[in-house]
Amino acid sequence: MSQTKERLLLFIGSYAETADPGVYVYELDVEAEQFRRLDAASGMKNPTFLNVQAESGKLYAISETKTEDGERTGEIVSLGIVPAKGTLAELNRIRTIRPSTSHIQIDHAGKFAAVSGYHGGNVGLIKLSEDGQPALLTDERQHEGHGADPVRQDRPHPHSAQFSPDDRYMLVADLGLDLVRTYEIDRTAGKLIPRGDAMTPPGSGPRHLAFHPAGKFVYSINEVGNSITAYEYDEAGGRLTPLSTLSTLPDDFTGENTTAEIAISADGRYLYGSNRGHDSIVQFRIQEDGELAYVEHVPTEGGHPRHFALTPGGDYLVVANRDSNNLVLFRVDRESGRLQFTGRTAEVSKPVCVQPVLFRL
Repeated sequence: MSQTKERLLLFIGSYAETADPGVYVYELDVEAEQFRRLDAASGMKNPTFLNVQAESGKLYAISETKTEDGERTGEIVSLGIVPAKGTLAELNRIRTIRPSTSHIQIDHAGKFAAVSGYHGGNVGLIKLSEDGQPALLTDERQHEGHGADPVRQDRPHPHSAQFSPDDRYMLVADLGLDLVRTYEIDRTAGKLIPRGDAMTPPGSGPRHLAFHPAGKFVYSINEVGNSITAYEYDEAGGRLTPLSTLSTLPDDFTGENTTAEIAISADGRYLYGSNRGHDSIVQFRIQEDGELAYVEHVPTEGGHPRHFALTPGGDYLVVANRDSNNLVLFRVDRESGRLQFTGRTAEVSKPVCVQPVLFRL
């Protein structure tokens, strides 16, 4: 009787020109705590955010291209994954929203993709075909207005879009408007229906979101204000009620900083956020009422931690440091949630997104 073999692969998106490698595949050997590069795919301009669907063996990357008239536009590129080899092969690509996209997420049912346009102030809903290929932009919504910061918030900047656990709603973190907007998804018509806004403190600039595993809370990491806002989440109506906002920085830090990524442990006990400038991961304990309690800051062993992710199972946390061109591996203490640098790094050009996926071969 053959035994099931597991393989932990890391998919990394980066800043890159079309002719250069942009999406990388690494294996994380957990026994040796080592990175090993397996493959890299080119043909995409700035594939800075990825979403991986392990069940279908597909990777979805954002990219930049131009129309026949020479106008900038975003696109989705789908690639097939061969887990046994750790290789990628392009399947298809479609144009999405103008002028570019900053984030992509596939819903839990594998029927739709959500993209957000930081530079255009817009969000889009893309229907996937029966075999999981991006097929058609079915709706696009334009945000209007501005926030408190005249430089960073002079207009809307939807930075990310996140599907709710039941796929009924899409939550959009708009950095430019200091709000998280909830859209209900009409899955038959492929339409986005606005259902309300949850505000952050002025000048916060929400960037990315994380749902608590229990489904009762949502957290936004706020890029401009260097903070995290906790919300109570109403699953029935998709509404958010702000609870509190805490700084991601030490009290005595006076340098320049912006936040980037946010993640929650699978058991729902700990929350992590990245600081670019202070170059650290901040850890909080999530209390029963959804409020956060500070635990510690850990240096990221590199510059500008644009993204990080917990591995499946929660034993490791991998940081993508853009300006120092490296991946960094930390152990996670399962009881305390604290991070310990393993001493292991890997060189990658301008990494800005890392997606760990466990495959069973």
